[in-house]
Amino acid sequence: MTGVFKVGETIITAEDLPSLLKRYQLMPLFLREVILEQAIAKITCTEAEQAAALERFENQHQLTSPEAKAAWLAAYDMTSEQLLEMAERPVRVEKFKQEMWSGRVENYFLSRKGSLDQVVYSLIRTKNPGLAQELYFRIAEGENSFAEVARDHSEGPESRSGGVLGPVPVSQPHPAISKLLSVSQPGQLWAPRPLAEWFVIIRLEKFLPAQLDESMRRRMIEEMFENWLREQLAQVGSLQPLRTSVSSVS
Repeated sequence: MTGVFKVGETIITAEDLPSLLKRYQLMPLFLREVILEQAIAKITCTEAEQAAALERFENQHQLTSPEAKAAWLAAYDMTSEQLLEMAERPVRVEKFKQEMWSGRVENYFLSRKGSLDQVVYSLIRTKNPGLAQELYFRIAEGENSFAEVARDHSEGPESRSGGVLGPVPVSQPHPAISKLLSVSQPGQLWAPRPLAEWFVIIRLEKFLPAQLDESMRRRMIEEMFENWLREQLAQVGSLQPLRTSVSSVS
């Protein structure tokens, strides 16, 4: 088989490429980009979009003079046409994302909302069940504030913040704590309960429901896009050379 190109004294053939991509851990990235290229093949940009994309690319890479641009093209062995294709590619990918998933955002958001909602909560933990009960009554009866008790008696790193943790996704704490927080009202104080080697006192401070604003919309589209890419990569598996018969030429 004829060489694809030569690096120093090394001739790299088409048959060499899969093993080289694997060796340099570039196979997933390579397959990802090939899949994307197929996906955006029919998506085009307007002249205005092309000009804006090219300007962004040139500013980003400081190609602000003809000399700098020429040097960059020479360094990467590219033509101006290839540079434009590279510059507009992110725009075409974004158009693809919008076409594919913008109409599915609301349903996807609702399916994910349980893990997107956030909480701020206070926690005290101790291995002494008697102390835990005493501390609970001090807080419940207003003898001491939660923050004071946490700083003086909590045995975890939360003592440094007066027991306050968050905001964090409601699904992030221990499942038993998450379940308790999900049925709590802000300000609700829970009596000590065993959790592994600890006895914990918990109070929900704030519940921060996820909102489908523009930032969240972009995040949901990005998640669906990445899920789709993982599915495509799983289907492709790996790069396999085609078995073709090649005549040798002397």
